[in-house]
Amino acid sequence: MQPSRSCAAMRAPLQAPRPLLRALRARAKPARWAKGVALMLSLAAAQSFAQTAGNATPAASAASGSAASATTGNSGEVFDLLIGTYTGSGKSEGIYVYRFDAGNGELTRIASAQTVNPSYLVVSRDRNYVYAVNELPGDNGPASQRGGVSAFRFDRASGQLSFLNRVSADGNDPCYLAISPDGKYLLTANYSVAANPGGSFAVFPLSADGHVGTSVLTVHHEGSGPVKGRQDNSHVHSTVFSPDGKYLFAQDLGVDKVFGYRYTPDGSRGLFGPTESRYTPIKPGSGPRHLIFDASGKHAYLTTELNASVVVFDYAGGKLTETQSVPMTAPGFKGKIGGGALHLSQDGRFLYATNRGDANQLVAFAVDPANGHLKLLKRYPTLGKTPREFAIDPTGRWLVVGNQESDSAYFFRRDPATGELASDPKQLSIGSPVDFKFVSPS
Repeated sequence: MQPSRSCAAMRAPLQAPRPLLRALRARAKPARWAKGVALMLSLAAAQSFAQTAGNATPAASAASGSAASATTGNSGEVFDLLIGTYTGSGKSEGIYVYRFDAGNGELTRIASAQTVNPSYLVVSRDRNYVYAVNELPGDNGPASQRGGVSAFRFDRASGQLSFLNRVSADGNDPCYLAISPDGKYLLTANYSVAANPGGSFAVFPLSADGHVGTSVLTVHHEGSGPVKGRQDNSHVHSTVFSPDGKYLFAQDLGVDKVFGYRYTPDGSRGLFGPTESRYTPIKPGSGPRHLIFDASGKHAYLTTELNASVVVFDYAGGKLTETQSVPMTAPGFKGKIGGGALHLSQDGRFLYATNRGDANQLVAFAVDPANGHLKLLKRYPTLGKTPREFAIDPTGRWLVVGNQESDSAYFFRRDPATGELASDPKQLSIGSPVDFKFVSPS
């Protein structure tokens, strides 16, 4: 079982930082590097993970019974729901595909794809391809083992996933994926990198047929934070593009910074180059985890894992300016805490975040349209242990959250007008659920 406090199990401290820069292969024009950040071009011929029939080969298989038709029936709109899981406990085989009826909350399993620890998923904009991290080495693997990134073709008519290929993540414990706004690159956040100084993010080219290429750029951060055992070095937890597609933000739990990069796919300034401010400092010991932007592009929201808070920013031209920080936990709470994921409702009026540890809650906030500030509405128990990711369905009438250590997911009926969640959710039993992605089959 993967640990609840982060994407990856914490190991002995990594090696002392090496010199900042190691250019392995120049593929774009040289860029000016920021202090504390090393950009390394990985070898184009980086060795991919070998596939084995019993373990890492992602063979897509249909679930028992015929697939439900992807139509809008009398009961409501129907969507595909992809669920990523941890497979180490033997209770899950990888990615699962369900048909979800938003009218009545009925769920039908239609397919699955075998792959190791697909703890985070991303769907291409044309919805024809699905990419998954293979979060390795995990709890019991050797520190020298690299994680992976797997690509699948997604048949929206049948809901079937067909394995395309897998490449090395060029780091340990990949835990997040993002596709560049132009669809040319896939990025992964590697929580840690054994034998190198701390975490990284890596950049992979995407081909027209959905295959993912070996990494062309790997970015390593250096530094540490005050929380021993959790912030001994860098731990990149997510990579998020700005709404205008011109900037990338890398959230580093280990060094309490949100690093900013310019994205210039024409190579005129290097594929990714540090912004003038280089990074936004976050409160020491807080551990920045996930970042999202609102639809207007004027505000951004960040969860911090180590002190379980949501930080609010004003955003303009690649610069984040903190305006508010609100705790997820109730006053006087004494148990373990662990901020997780966050998402806005489709209309931008409500924000939800997961708080793990001993709290095991979904925390709901109202968003002030004037300044983006948050007002606490309610804390909802997730009815299990270790809620990580969650998702709001495209109609806004349902919210699904997974309890990683309870092998369960709950579907809460949601009131779009008030943001409130009903007290009688539907339960799905599934091994170590982590990530959820809704996809329209039409």
